[in-house]
Amino acid sequence: MANINLIGGEKGGVGKSLVSRLLAQYMIDRSLPFLGFDSDRSHGALMRFYAGYASPVVVDNYESLDAVAEAAAEDPERRILVDLAAQTHQPLARWMAESGLLEMDELSVRYWHVMDSGRDSVDLLMRLLDQFEDNLDYVVVQNELRGEDFSILEKSGQKARATALGARFIRLKKLHDGPLKKMDEHSASFWAAANHFDKSKGLGLMERQRLKIWLKHAYAEFDALAL
Repeated sequence: MANINLIGGEKGGVGKSLVSRLLAQYMIDRSLPFLGFDSDRSHGALMRFYAGYASPVVVDNYESLDAVAEAAAEDPERRILVDLAAQTHQPLARWMAESGLLEMDELSVRYWHVMDSGRDSVDLLMRLLDQFEDNLDYVVVQNELRGEDFSILEKSGQKARATALGARFIRLKKLHDGPLKKMDEHSASFWAAANHFDKSKGLGLMERQRLKIWLKHAYAEFDALAL
């Protein structure tokens, strides 16, 4: 069955594009065939960091979104990654409903809800569960780069509710922001950042080591999902 991974969370700045880039690098490193689609019209991360694997998609255009589903169906062995820009949920959900996407036997849809530690992300998770209930395969990403205290989520009851609906939870550990800033400055992929030895254009020895440890933990989280 073809698999479409929607990397969202609706709120800006929670790390959706970071997760998309991580998944792209993971699939490259694990030799998993994939194709990326980038919905950010201004500064799409997949198009910038993994241009050879990504194409643009316009979320408020049905023909553009149809191409995502058709690409998945053409090659069921190939994973599809869709990096969703902020404020794209409503047109995407409308297309999904009117197209009967979740009723298709040929496709499986996984929604990655990327969240920070704030109340807004919890409320957005609640609305997502209200809308789709058990009709989606959920992965909830608690991004510690955007806050390490997820007590609001724990106390809200939404984590227990999501778990009851089959959602799986993973964490991205905190990482000193030096490596990520330098990666952004040089438009470097995770592989290039972790393995580039020119300090003037990349990371220092210890920065590379911290990045490798961080990637190892993230990959272990992905491995547990059996992507």
